[in-house]
Order: sequence, then structure tokens, then C-alpha cells
Amino acid sequence: MTTSRRTRRADGAVGVGELVRPGGSTDGQTRQAVVELLGADGPLTAGDIADRLGISPAGVRRHLDALLATGDVETAQTGQGFGGGQRGRGRPAKWFQLTAAGRGKLRHAYDDLASAALRALRSAGGDDAIAAFAHERIERVTAEVVPAADADAVPDTIEQIASALTGAGYAANTRAVGSGVQICQHHCPVAHVAAEFPELCEAETQRFTELLGTHVQRLATIANGDCACTTHIPLTAPVTGAQPAPIEKEGS
Repeated sequence: MTTSRRTRRADGAVGVGELVRPGGSTDGQTRQAVVELLGADGPLTAGDIADRLGISPAGVRRHLDALLATGDVETAQTGQGFGGGQRGRGRPAKWFQLTAAGRGKLRHAYDDLASAALRALRSAGGDDAIAAFAHERIERVTAEVVPAADADAVPDTIEQIASALTGAGYAANTRAVGSGVQICQHHCPVAHVAAEFPELCEAETQRFTELLGTHVQRLATIANGDCACTTHIPLTAPVTGAQPAPIEKEGS
């Protein structure tokens, strides 16, 4: 029996493994699958991971215990990930997410090459060239997102942004917080590069502002060691595209 775990991403890359064959994987392979799943969709419960990988909850807990011991995984304070809410009544489910060390064990192909290329670009064109590249990159990722025409359209545009980011490998979701919404990116395919070139993160924030027409605030980034890239969008602020009220001159 084989259990499908992940589909191919929108960009054609394979996600967190295509299939799990119970009994056919080594401990190392299964543990890596747990790490990749938490990196893509965490925080998750042991039950969520077991369902997704097609293995027993006891087996998942054994791997989680090992990852906790090595500092690659930590318990999350709230279950805000893709796995859903608490199951049933009784004792609350425990949620798990990757630490910075755990994210370092994800496969980041071409990081060294990308960093070297950006260093060369900066040497040739300066900081402006890096900023232009970063903005062009996030524009491509969000090319299909329809900009919000007014405040009523902002929530839908937020969901479009999260969907576009997920399609590009960022494992993004949204959550309501107070009078606003947060976009949470649980994985960053360029985190190691962004640690050296924060212009990549800054361009994302600028692009979100352009698409939403309202000020947004970046609260955390994986590149800085946080568990997710989190951007807060207030829903009460006016859309910047709206026409300002005319200013009355004194004596008019």
C-alpha cells in the first residue's frame, strides 16, 4: 500500500516526498520526511504527521522525540498551521514546528551559487541592482494576484497572495488576528540567501503594500531565525488608492 503525501507544486517541483511506503523507509528517510513536512506545513500535531505520512502516531512520536532531543524541533504555543484544530475533547493536542537548526536540514539547493551571483550583481550594479532584482522576483511570484481596488477587496487579495506564495514553495496561510490578518510563510526557499540579502524580504513587504493598497508590517522572518515569515495587514486602514478628501484653504 502506498499513501500519497504531497502533490507537485505549481512550479513543477516535487513537494515533501511523493509517496510513503510503510515499512519501506529507513529511520533516516522517515525522519527527513517529518522534517520536510514540518518545514512545509508546520506547526502540526503528531496525528497530523501520521495521517500525512501514512505511518503510526507512535512512530511519529518516536521521531519527534529524537528531533526534540537534537534541537531540530520545538513545541509550538498555538496550532496555527495547516493541520487544523484540536481533535475531539480532552487533553489539547501538542503542536510541533521546526527550529532554525531544523530548517537548516531542509534541502536548499543552489544557495551558494545564488549568493555568489547576487554578490556579483551588487559588485556590478550596487544596492539598487539587488533591490530591482528582488522586486522583479516577487512580482513574478505574485503576477496572477489581482490588486485590491478598494478596502472590501483586501481580504480576497490577501488570500490570493497566500495562494501564490504557496505555489512558489513558501507554504503560506492566513489567520485573523484582532482587527487584521496575518500572512504566515512557514517555509522560505531562499532563507539562506535572504539572510545575506535582506532586500529579498523587503521587496516582499513592498509588493504586499502595492497589491493591497494599505500599509503592512513584517513582524518576523525565517531569515532572521524566526519560525515563520509573518506579515500583519490591518483591515481597518483605508486603501491608499482611494482619493484623499480635498483640503480646504483658509478663507475659502
